[in-house]
Amino acid sequence: MTTPDLAVGDRGYRVGVDVGGTFTDLICVTPNGEVVLDKTPTTIDDQSTGVMQGLAQLAGRFGIELSDFCAQLEILVHGTTTADNTMIEMNGAPTGLLVTEGHRDEIELRRCHKEQIWDPTYPGPPQIARRRCRIPIRERMTFEGDVVLPLDEAAVRRGVQRLKKLGVRSIAVMYLFSFVNPAHERRTREIVLEEFPDVEHISLSHEVMPRGPEFERVSTTLVNAYVAPRISSYTTQLQDKLRRGGYGGPLLIMQSTGGVMPPDYVAKRAVTLLASGPTGGVMGATLAADKVGIGAFVAVDMGGTSFDLCLVRHGRPEIKTDWNWRYRYYIGLPMVDVQSVGAGGGSIARVRQGALLVGPESAGSTPGPACYRRGGTHPTVTDADAVLGYLPADGFAGGRMSLDLDAAREAIARDVAIPLGIDPVDAAWGIERIVNANMANATRKVLAGHGADPRELALIAYGGNGPVHAWAIARELGVSRVVVPKAAPAFSALGVLVADYVVDLIRAYVTPLSQVDLNRVHALMGDLLDDVTKELQPTGLSDDDVDRELCAQMCYPGQNFDMSVPVPEGLALDEPGLLDLAERFHDQHMHERGFCFRNQQPLVRGVRVIARGRTPKPDHLAELGAVGAATEARTGSRLAYFDGAFCDTPVYDGTVLAPGVEIDGPALIEEPFTVVAVPPGARCTLDAKGNFDLQV
Repeated sequence: MTTPDLAVGDRGYRVGVDVGGTFTDLICVTPNGEVVLDKTPTTIDDQSTGVMQGLAQLAGRFGIELSDFCAQLEILVHGTTTADNTMIEMNGAPTGLLVTEGHRDEIELRRCHKEQIWDPTYPGPPQIARRRCRIPIRERMTFEGDVVLPLDEAAVRRGVQRLKKLGVRSIAVMYLFSFVNPAHERRTREIVLEEFPDVEHISLSHEVMPRGPEFERVSTTLVNAYVAPRISSYTTQLQDKLRRGGYGGPLLIMQSTGGVMPPDYVAKRAVTLLASGPTGGVMGATLAADKVGIGAFVAVDMGGTSFDLCLVRHGRPEIKTDWNWRYRYYIGLPMVDVQSVGAGGGSIARVRQGALLVGPESAGSTPGPACYRRGGTHPTVTDADAVLGYLPADGFAGGRMSLDLDAAREAIARDVAIPLGIDPVDAAWGIERIVNANMANATRKVLAGHGADPRELALIAYGGNGPVHAWAIARELGVSRVVVPKAAPAFSALGVLVADYVVDLIRAYVTPLSQVDLNRVHALMGDLLDDVTKELQPTGLSDDDVDRELCAQMCYPGQNFDMSVPVPEGLALDEPGLLDLAERFHDQHMHERGFCFRNQQPLVRGVRVIARGRTPKPDHLAELGAVGAATEARTGSRLAYFDGAFCDTPVYDGTVLAPGVEIDGPALIEEPFTVVAVPPGARCTLDAKGNFDLQV
């Protein structure tokens, strides 16, 4: 079944919001199908304030009051950095852990993983639960779920009282093999609520990550317990403001799995909100690429604080199911494989021991780059962009700002040019080259890990700064085609708006393939499908709008990490079907990891179901103009720095351009909130779907 398009005139406003480290981006699809984007500075102390300010700006653009706009909202979809910020700042809820006796220090052993293996003094990560807050509980089950030691309920009660006295507000529970038999964890929750009724959150490992091994499970459950109260507080606060503003529809939140779900669902698995916003950008890029027939590309998002990238092949982003480390903690859940480095428009340039460094520290939106006139004094990448002529001094940020070029030059001269004994322009160009090289090197590292050649891929660039730097990144990588969506400055917001509902569930079952109990597998799959139906019921989707994919989690004996092998519809899970599944596993292992052992019997480690509920998609991703000749859209020229020298560069108003217009470089195509830089020797074509297609 094809994905339904957004019908014209029979819907309310649909809004996607992405809260970044510098700006909060908004995309609105109007009842008539028009796509409108806007930005507002992120309010770090309370992100919901920035969201409401952005909605007020959108309402003003439509000439209506905020209350009327909220009343006409059909849906609001949100990507948030709350979980990420909590882990970055390590300011989550005071957290305690109830764990099977003998496994109190599992979280510190970390599978012997150490980020700096040559530094014996390198400290471990900041502790989510101090050792005194990790309470061992006598209980034990076998790997088949049979009780060996009954739960010591008195120990649980004593442990909860101890945690209460220590100021704990959120409790994680991880018992061995609870993912096979969760009875002890469920009973523990009942006891916790009896002893500590005002506890803010309880995370049970079998609900957060219902599979082994134990380190992965305790790490994931602890992170979930740590961030969940802040997520719950934030979503409650935002929903209250939206309700007071007149919005009565659903709030959906982007997950790291690439789909959206309501707050009640993500509250149980708040850990899935890590990298929420960047994941939205990848989903938007995937939709944009599909509309122009690109199946393999690198999605790169350069915002004000970070540079996020993801490899997409066969029309789907890479989903990483193992070795997901985020903020030095292991997350044992499927995640869109978005990698980030500290390289954005706000990245601060400085000289240290005679070397020019750029990032990862960022000036953010407050005080921001020196040229923003908000009190910032440090030179940043945006200051270098302004000095080199890529950005307009007047009419910046949709006409809301004027850049102070003198302040940018002064900051670069003081902190970079003078210490290095070079000209300020050369210093600005040095900042540019270093940040571009940092982004290209990060991309190479990710692609090398997947065995991908950048020369065989397209580059889809977005974020407020992506269009400015895309040409340079592409040339560093040897990429010949760059696609820049017109909605690039708020593309992550567009991505969360067009994302589907996704429920991704796993049940553990460990056994050699030849010893699979088919009745048990069928029962597990039936339970998973029932859970999917229950989770998607509040969405109101019909069965015809939900695609379900069944997978077997498989690996070779001795391997730590399994892989998801799709079970095709119609494949009977009988003896011949299991043999077919084994061959599928061998083939997939060869394709993804470069080797296989066809004479070895695989292990089954669980069953998985991925359900995608389709949501409406706009037919086009940006508004197009009607000017069919580039000369008629030209607004003037300015000096811009390409290939080591300033050149007189034509400037075009991108908002009025019609599909099919071709522009040869050097050129600067100005869009609200960004500029598409076209270097000498390159050609840019605006396609019918609202993308600038550069051949560099």
